Amino acid sequence: MAEHPHQKVPGNDIAVQVLDHVVAIRPTGEIDLDTAPSLALALGDALTHASPAKPVVVDCSRLTFCDSSALNTLLAARRTAQATHTVIRLAAPHHQLRRLLEMTGTLPLFPLDRDPPTAGRIATGCSTG
Repeated sequence: MAEHPHQKVPGNDIAVQVLDHVVAIRPTGEIDLDTAPSLALALGDALTHASPAKPVVVDCSRLTFCDSSALNTLLAARRTAQATHTVIRLAAPHHQLRRLLEMTGTLPLFPLDRDPPTAGRIATGCSTG
């Protein structure tokens, strides 16, 4: 297994983990106007390790809140990922995040996984968004 150790993007608390089949980022707490730049840095770092065969999976299980700044950051990263045919997936999104995606019509843009990614596999219960 080619798992790399957790990396911290400088200046934030968002771990980037390169696993065999995915690149996982694991933000915690709230993603809002103040913390969205940290999410952007983590997504940018994750995309340098990602590929069409190795998607980026945002583990949302430890998030408590996401506002439009977080959504804009995810959408910007998605546009960047599309240039290399890489997918950004959202794992275990809480009700508030799902509602934000539904209300803005962006839910179909992000495939959803029921469970966070683990070493060696993509989470089960995947949907196409």
